[in-house]
Amino acid sequence: MLQKLKFAPGINKQVTGSGGEGQWVDGDNIRFRYGKPEKIGGWTQLGDTRITGRNTAIHHFVTTSGIKYAALGTNRILYIYSGGIFYDIHPIKSTTTLTSAFTTTNGSAVITITFASAHNISNVGDVVLLDNFSSITNSNFISTDFDSKKFSVQSIPTDTTITILMPSNESGSGATTSGGVRVQHYYPVGPAVETASTGWGLGQWGGRLSGQFTSTLSSGINTSVTSLTMASSSSFPSSGTILIGTELIAYTGNSGGTLSGLTRGAQGTTAASHSSGATVTNAASFSAWNSAPSGDIVTAPGLWSLDNFGNLLIATISKGETFSWDSTATAANSTRATIVANAPTASEFTLVSTPDRHLIFFGTETTIGTKTTQDPMFIRFSDQENINGTDAYTPSATNTAGTQRLADGSKIMGAIRGRDAIYVWTDTALFVMRFVGPPFTFSFQQVGTNCGLIGQNAAVEVDGVAYWMSENGFFRYGGKLDSLPCLVEDHVYDDINTIPKQHINAGLNNLFGEVMWFYPNEGSNVVNRMVSYNYLDSTAERPIWAIGTLDRTAWEDSAIFGKPHATDYDADNNVGSTSTTYVQGNTEGSSIYYQHETGLDQVLAGTSTAIASNIKSGDFDIGQQGLAGDGEFMMRVGRVYPDFISQTGNATVQLDLKDFPNDTAASSSLGPFTVNTSTDKIDTRARARFISLKVSTDSTSQFWKLGTFRIDYFPDGRR
Repeated sequence: MLQKLKFAPGINKQVTGSGGEGQWVDGDNIRFRYGKPEKIGGWTQLGDTRITGRNTAIHHFVTTSGIKYAALGTNRILYIYSGGIFYDIHPIKSTTTLTSAFTTTNGSAVITITFASAHNISNVGDVVLLDNFSSITNSNFISTDFDSKKFSVQSIPTDTTITILMPSNESGSGATTSGGVRVQHYYPVGPAVETASTGWGLGQWGGRLSGQFTSTLSSGINTSVTSLTMASSSSFPSSGTILIGTELIAYTGNSGGTLSGLTRGAQGTTAASHSSGATVTNAASFSAWNSAPSGDIVTAPGLWSLDNFGNLLIATISKGETFSWDSTATAANSTRATIVANAPTASEFTLVSTPDRHLIFFGTETTIGTKTTQDPMFIRFSDQENINGTDAYTPSATNTAGTQRLADGSKIMGAIRGRDAIYVWTDTALFVMRFVGPPFTFSFQQVGTNCGLIGQNAAVEVDGVAYWMSENGFFRYGGKLDSLPCLVEDHVYDDINTIPKQHINAGLNNLFGEVMWFYPNEGSNVVNRMVSYNYLDSTAERPIWAIGTLDRTAWEDSAIFGKPHATDYDADNNVGSTSTTYVQGNTEGSSIYYQHETGLDQVLAGTSTAIASNIKSGDFDIGQQGLAGDGEFMMRVGRVYPDFISQTGNATVQLDLKDFPNDTAASSSLGPFTVNTSTDKIDTRARARFISLKVSTDSTSQFWKLGTFRIDYFPDGRR
């Protein structure tokens, strides 16, 4: 008997293989169009090189003169992409001119840079740019090894010294003097990966520090002293906590190198004697391994939010400052972003409202310029059409600036611009923010609860509908809040790693009507999985979902450049020295910028590699009336008639056989089968109670879109 194999569109992972008759139950690198599965399109590397660090944001915009730009923000550097080239426009936090500052040692690649006063560099991994370098003596290194070069800070021995790493060892006797050099310290963004630490038991046992800086004891101390003197205390807070050896010491005063008001053996540590020259480390951000101060401690990744205010790029570092870059400036590609004057200095993220043009700060300071007043539920917006004025962010009777604190939740997680409103999520709720004009400027309406956003970039909007991922499911809002029916929900949420949830990001591919979410699975701290929803073809009866291993750290739709753009992160590739984006000593990996939906393969550095794809059906069985039986009869399949709506190259067709639902499937003895456009039929000897169909490709220059397969089969008894 010859019969069609009919499968409902979309992947259903809520059923077993034997319970998924008439459905697709697994796949990778596929999508559904008009109800039929096909391999996804290829992608090609953009730009002249990789970029340093893990990219977390992409923003496309067009200037009034018609120039197209892409802004990309990694955890190390802010870039502009234009004309196939990446330009470093990262803002400079401090600039210091030094003389005779370099010290090298024969046989070592480490260089110590000594500052005349406290450098205020507190994070290992921060980027410094060296230029105007004049000379160095007793060294094999020369001026061009340093001039206009970027370096990653390797260590911070004291508050006046840092170390950098050269690509080779010093072969000279060792430099003790050098000429002039200018050191430009980049604004720090944060680590590449979101991590968490927890505690157990009672008392302290070891721990971790972030953003530490150090000094040394000027003289030894015993177990009972209540003050101590360091070589320098200028970088240390006026009060706080220090770490010497394994002892934590709290202090209340800091003056002239002396810390006073000491509490010895803080946080369960043991007071101990310490000798002169012992390292003193700022421990304000200390998290003990054996006792967490208040539950889990999460180290947030370095994130950017990017938008444009007309020709101005607006870029905000999460928990930090906001900057602008003028695309119309003379030699714009060689100029840097600068801090937005008078704006808040500590915000989670920003966006620009349209068409009313306000710059909006989310999770920001209640007192502008005082970072300690940052409130994760507080919103501040600028005066209309005014982001640089002295009173642009201070509400008054003569402007439209204002503030609002949301009530439901503990933190504003994210916000996106919609067709007629701004959608704002906390960790528990959804608010709609609308421009209403003076005197209130914006209205705020809560439209949903128990539907918070899982990560800053986990939401998109299309055609007046917002789609997002929560910690407890997928949702949409288009005037009414709906839980999005999902046939792969358990597959996603049973395997997702929610610790690095800020890595989860959403992407819109309007060329194919897809919303995608990229997330890390259990055991991974970086994105390595994808789940997509087809909002064009889905119905209430059959929502269309797909899954896969596509890993993207940021995504931007095709509106500006005609094709979607995205970035992939490679933690093991730190960008070679020939790259224009090179940062010597970088250990935070690199990102690759891709254009999607181009060709059939992955093209990286001019080399094509295959995009492996597959789709697998649920089991089908037979009864006395044909397919869709109850598994009572064995089935013998003699021939398979393949049907491809479109095909390029070969595809592999496989029949997997089981006698019982829990059996391990075995391939038919004559398969798998290679199929091309000239293949009329497949002769096989397949005999089983349950049979499933799998179609796959794993070579370059291959594409397929399935039609309706047919099989020639007959019942073969009950045993």
